[in-house]
Amino acid sequence: MKNTFAFLFGICLLLISCNNKSKKGEGSVEAVAEPYQLKQTIFYNGEIITMEGDEPQYVEAVVEREGQIIFVGSQDEAFEKYEDVAKKHNLNGETMMPGFVEPHIHGSIAATMLPNEIIAPYDWVLPNETKKGVSGHENYIARITKSINQNATEDAIYIIWGYHQLWHGELNREMLNKIAGNKPVGIIHRSFHEIFVNDAAINMMGINEEEFKDNSQVDWKNGHFYEGGWLALVPRIGNLFFAKDKYLYGLEQMSQLITKNGITTVADPGFPNSSFELEYNFLKTEMDKKPPYDYYIIPNGTQLYGMRGNSNEKAKQFSETLTDSLDTENIKFLPKQIKLFSDGAIYSQLMQMKGDYTDGHKGEWMTPLDLFKEQTELYWSDGYKIHVHANGDLGIQMVVDNVVELQRKQPREDHQFTLHHMGYFSDDMAEQIANLGIEASVNPYYLWALADKYSEEGLGKERGENLVRVNSLVSRDIPVSFHSDFSMAPVEPLTLAWTAINRVTSQDTKVSQDQRISVFDGMKGITIDAARTIMLEDKIGSIKEGKQADFTILAKNPFKIDPMEIKDIKVKGVVYKGQFHINKVANLK
Repeated sequence: MKNTFAFLFGICLLLISCNNKSKKGEGSVEAVAEPYQLKQTIFYNGEIITMEGDEPQYVEAVVEREGQIIFVGSQDEAFEKYEDVAKKHNLNGETMMPGFVEPHIHGSIAATMLPNEIIAPYDWVLPNETKKGVSGHENYIARITKSINQNATEDAIYIIWGYHQLWHGELNREMLNKIAGNKPVGIIHRSFHEIFVNDAAINMMGINEEEFKDNSQVDWKNGHFYEGGWLALVPRIGNLFFAKDKYLYGLEQMSQLITKNGITTVADPGFPNSSFELEYNFLKTEMDKKPPYDYYIIPNGTQLYGMRGNSNEKAKQFSETLTDSLDTENIKFLPKQIKLFSDGAIYSQLMQMKGDYTDGHKGEWMTPLDLFKEQTELYWSDGYKIHVHANGDLGIQMVVDNVVELQRKQPREDHQFTLHHMGYFSDDMAEQIANLGIEASVNPYYLWALADKYSEEGLGKERGENLVRVNSLVSRDIPVSFHSDFSMAPVEPLTLAWTAINRVTSQDTKVSQDQRISVFDGMKGITIDAARTIMLEDKIGSIKEGKQADFTILAKNPFKIDPMEIKDIKVKGVVYKGQFHINKVANLK
């Protein structure tokens, strides 16, 4: 009888408690469901690095609730407050950092490159295989010939990515005609700013010489379309590149690489490349699978200009409709941000340089200078954050001079105007960039991949060994992020940071060691400063209460090992919005 009474008394208390809670206001804290009903997790027993402040800061525990960080502090306090109402994730001594941020990637390039043939100067690590690199003209011709003979057909353009003249020698339309015959072939340059095509491909594209006679960046005789010629060609032939199954497979491969390398946020500055509707719909198909990362988009002002009747105003108006009409749970268009283009690709040695190239050739402008000036004035005057692709010191200087003029006409504070790539610039230019409040998102991989070869051909030793002078920027307190511009570098944040920290080339040559940066600055470049590049530093990029619960789990602490080992740290998994995703293949190297 006593037990029965106690049981009934307990039920009464529970009903009274529930009734009292139901009377609380909807907006009050008490109106939230009981803690044990919420999805909470304690992360503990590891080396948790917040990336807050000016040096490595460690905490013992982090608690997330439904994808948001609600506690950062001591393990004792975390357990005292949440042990009875939370799941526990024991890190077992592994390192937890903010989720890596990749601020410059192109889904359409990944989707074109990854499912097609890859024959490049260096090895490329894919989710399920490694494509071996090749050097030397005869070796390259033999490789593409074998690939074409085994795989190309007469009913579709066969795409091979990775050609570079300094590693692979001459290439032209006649050579491809002899190799491929009636099979249409397109050889996309390592830069993704050029293509070589044979007669069969030209026929399949349905283009003729007359259409490109006024385009100085088309060499019709050699089947070579580059920079502005490539930009003019792509919208015409997008349907030939967008075979649905292959494209979606490429995006799926991209997602695997993103997750396995510890990335929880990517940004695509320069969307679209050719077809807005097709690229968006295919991307949405991939993102509807809920991969563990967010995809942010910055519209391509130059492509939208062409797509909107060569009108910058119409391009801007269209870009301002995208957030409301096309945002999804994990695809977001970044409002009032735009991507523009200065000079040519560094991989093509078509960046605009103040000094001559050693072989006498000249660089190229991607955007006519009067059009670029018109674009920057339009977006600047409306308060946009402007991102600009700029590679050579003359290309960068042109952009800087435009900002000087913009500040004179219409001064803006905290404009966060950002230069992307920044292949070569001087220390004096870094000082001017700092004084103007310009920020930077650079590709350190240029140094690893190009310094040795460009020191011998094109730039010469002094310029070749001083590519991407990161310390010139960091030492002046210029916010600097690192990006892959995939596929201009592997989508491996630790490799990017490693290159900036150590400044070692593909031939294991240590160059411009005065431009090395600290490990902390290197890790900022793939976390909090990368978040700043896309104006999301209040949401991601560090471990702080109120931010999104995105973390990267590493087998080793980058601050406690030889800096030369950083690129080889295994990524054990990611936590995306509080949910843990283990890497089945933890080491891609």
